[in-house]
Amino acid sequence: MTQRRGKGDRKESGTGRATSASAAAAVTAAELSACFEEILGASRFADYCPNGLQVEGERPIRRLVSGVTASLALVRAAIDEDADALLVHHGWFWRGEDPRVIGSRRERLGAVLRHGMHLFAYHLPLDVHPQLGNNAQLAARMGWRVDGHAGEQDLIAWHDLGRPASAAGIGRSLARRLGRRPLVVGALERPVRRLAWCTGAAQDMLQQAIDAGADAFVSGEIAERTTHLAREAGVVYFAAGHHATERYGVQALGEHVGRRLRLAHRFIDDDNPV
Repeated sequence: MTQRRGKGDRKESGTGRATSASAAAAVTAAELSACFEEILGASRFADYCPNGLQVEGERPIRRLVSGVTASLALVRAAIDEDADALLVHHGWFWRGEDPRVIGSRRERLGAVLRHGMHLFAYHLPLDVHPQLGNNAQLAARMGWRVDGHAGEQDLIAWHDLGRPASAAGIGRSLARRLGRRPLVVGALERPVRRLAWCTGAAQDMLQQAIDAGADAFVSGEIAERTTHLAREAGVVYFAAGHHATERYGVQALGEHVGRRLRLAHRFIDDDNPV
């Protein structure tokens, strides 16, 4: 989840598990769009960006690459894989950003167009999908049960712990599962009975989590004001990494669609420390 994106850092790309291309079929962009819409229901969401096909390519789609953000590094890595389509959580054309095709935007778009590759992006619909979404996939990796939802468009998930947990214990678990230590602020001594989370940049949903009865809230990013609200409300806030909390939804969606449509699929992790 995010308010805006504007990432241009070039990072070396890591690779995730690949789906075999031995029996890959070919689909059109329209057929792949229809499959994504059937799964995610993206047209129902009010979002900060266009969901679905953002850049139309020229190629029949047999090879699908997925990644978190459509950075230049990820675009180039997808081209190296000879991908016909790129699926991301953070695409382009965010509300309120400069619409001119200059600088890094020109490089990214030019690379996609020269390769004839299609670009698909799904933002909020991919955050909240009950099985494949970022919240659900983070919960699966952390061993959390989704007991309910709260907040705008049900973007917050929450879990009532059977036994109260400590902030230190939750922090250690996040570090172990996500590969980075979270920043933890607020009432660190408070026992956590209801844990809420929303992946990405959901720091400004902390009050909505508090209103839902959460003792602790996990998201990706943190703002200066987040610390004061957590302290004053007597709750714990975990900033566990924007990229780190959102690796899993797009990967799960790519794997699912790859199996369903018999497409070769590979997830590429263009890591980001934020």
